[in-house]
Amino acid sequence: MTGSARSVLRWLIRRIALSALVLLGSATTAFLALRLTPGDPVRVILGGSSATPEVLAQVRHELGTDRPLSEQYVLFLGKLLRGDLGTSYQLRDTVSHVIGSQLRGTVELALTSFALAFVVALLLAVSTAGRWPVVRGISTQLELVLSSSPGFWVGVLLLTLFSFRWHVFPAAGGDGFSGLVLPAVTLAASMVGVFAQVMRAGVERALEEPFVLSARARGSGETAVRFRHALRHAMVPMVTLSGWVVGTLFSGAVVVETVFSRQGLGRVLATAIQGRDFPVVTGVVVVSTLVFVVVNLLVDWLYRVIDPRLREVPA
Repeated sequence: MTGSARSVLRWLIRRIALSALVLLGSATTAFLALRLTPGDPVRVILGGSSATPEVLAQVRHELGTDRPLSEQYVLFLGKLLRGDLGTSYQLRDTVSHVIGSQLRGTVELALTSFALAFVVALLLAVSTAGRWPVVRGISTQLELVLSSSPGFWVGVLLLTLFSFRWHVFPAAGGDGFSGLVLPAVTLAASMVGVFAQVMRAGVERALEEPFVLSARARGSGETAVRFRHALRHAMVPMVTLSGWVVGTLFSGAVVVETVFSRQGLGRVLATAIQGRDFPVVTGVVVVSTLVFVVVNLLVDWLYRVIDPRLREVPA
């Protein structure tokens, strides 16, 4: 094995070990936070306090909530290591099936909104970086408004205009492309503002580098200089930001799926929290964390692809 291969292997093992620790910490935090929250989930499941003490005790025994907290935690970790996320208190179905049946809608929404935000931000940033002061100023102000606008406010505004007034898109629960447009735009709005500002700053820094002057001296046009030379050097901070955005996509999906009555993990999580369905809440947290660490692992790998200098850094 060459020295470079050993370096990559050490880097990969270290990243996987750190990712496992993040997963363990996330699962433990979710488990403790839910168990230590005041209130009895069994009473919520049974619909109030009308149940007799015998029935309450029987249901607690069936769900295992009458066991000591340490015993519940050991059982929870044992199941988690086997890939068993448990059984929903309310739905009486395995958490894996509950999450799997709703995952497609959330992934579809997250990927569409991310792609939309990336493309719009790229066009805004590259076209206005370092030129057209008036257009750049207007674009910057628009980006600030978008990045600071709450998701539920954007969603309600879009619903009012495009569903209730102009009847262009369905108001809630629409299937296919027409039902995806407004939720995706709502979730992408704040990302466009942040992406465009970070990308523009990176492109403007790159345009001042000597290699850009050299490219222009070789006869490259302005569009080629921006997209072929400057944009690549502006992508490193964008890749970092993209890894962070994955976490916000899931939290934003909770709001967007609720506003648009759209099926997905966000609505499942909101319903589970209200019903104190501990296994479902913990399962969604674990799956979300798993997606987050995998994406950040890919982001770390992309650093080494985009910037060859990072391949020389010891793992």
